[in-house]
Amino acid sequence: MDGYLGVIVIVVLVALVAAGGLFLLFRPGGKAAPPAEPPETLLPPEEKEKRAAPGGEEGEGATTTLPPPVKPAEPVVAPPEVEVPPPSAGRMVRLRSRLARSQSALGRGLLELLSRDRLDDEVWDEIEEALITADVGVAPTRAIVEELQTKVKVLGTRTPDQVRALLREQLLAQVNPDLDRTLHVQRHGERPAVVLVVGVNGTGKTTTTGKLARSLIGDGKTVVLGAADTFRAAAADQLQTWGDRVGAEVVRGPEAGDPASVAFDATAKGILDKVDVVIVDTAGRLHTKTGLMDELGKVKRVIEKKATVDEVLLVLDATTGQNGMRQAQVFAEVVNITGIALTKLDGTAKGGIVISVQRELGVPVKLAGLGEGPDDLAPFDPEVFVDAILGD
Repeated sequence: MDGYLGVIVIVVLVALVAAGGLFLLFRPGGKAAPPAEPPETLLPPEEKEKRAAPGGEEGEGATTTLPPPVKPAEPVVAPPEVEVPPPSAGRMVRLRSRLARSQSALGRGLLELLSRDRLDDEVWDEIEEALITADVGVAPTRAIVEELQTKVKVLGTRTPDQVRALLREQLLAQVNPDLDRTLHVQRHGERPAVVLVVGVNGTGKTTTTGKLARSLIGDGKTVVLGAADTFRAAAADQLQTWGDRVGAEVVRGPEAGDPASVAFDATAKGILDKVDVVIVDTAGRLHTKTGLMDELGKVKRVIEKKATVDEVLLVLDATTGQNGMRQAQVFAEVVNITGIALTKLDGTAKGGIVISVQRELGVPVKLAGLGEGPDDLAPFDPEVFVDAILGD
């Protein structure tokens, strides 16, 4: 009996305990058990990375992985656009108006003097003075005046057309249209032609070199430029700009380096690349004739180890007049000049330097600079030049 009662008591106690737990679970305000977490395999990738970070999900000790910094994009420098220059043929005809603006005063003055009814000694003196002032030179001036005096006596009465024809004939004879003004820039088999450009700094030597390269490329030739004026960093930079504009390779050396070395490298580059012409810009210092001779002589000798120097162009500034003549004589004694490039011919009324420099040096003016534009270098045409002096 006592055992039976004990079992009943135990059952009652278990029932009471169970009832109390249910009460606590479902009483008002009671919290439900937290739901079971899903298995890690079902979590999204970003949640897996967060849980894998040190310190758990969030809170103290948690770390945040930052994306790597984004480098700013470097600016893209576009290469200069390569220009296609026009051909050199007919350039002087197109630029004749510029020449006429500076030279026609001389022509008008001479025509007016020669058209007078009476040509006495005083008038002939004025004609002579006008020619000398235009830098024609003393000897050519006397030759022109003597020929004109003879022709005027034969003609007697003169019409304006006859006077113009007389003067044109004499000026053209002094400019000498029969001189060979061909620019020798033809390849020699596997070797390019080489043009050496010489002259005093300030005459437009480096600019003329760049314009000549542009002109030759316009005529369908390929060109390598040699920046052998190593004593002026600006000269090499300037030549580089000209080369970049027309797609010509420029060979440079260290500042104050050996000019002959640059000339040699440029010639070697021209041979390697099978170009048509190598143009070498040289230093223009007139410190002493001996130093100039040594430097230019060495440059020429070094080039000739690789190729033939076909042209030695002397660049002269037409506005310097007789000073330019003295410079020309010094260079003529140093190197064998084959032609003259006369710059700024549109900026002076002293175009007679064409006559005097040819007479003094015995070499022709082959190129004329008639403006500051890139295509204002033209093959010199004697007839266009004389007609510009006389006007229409």
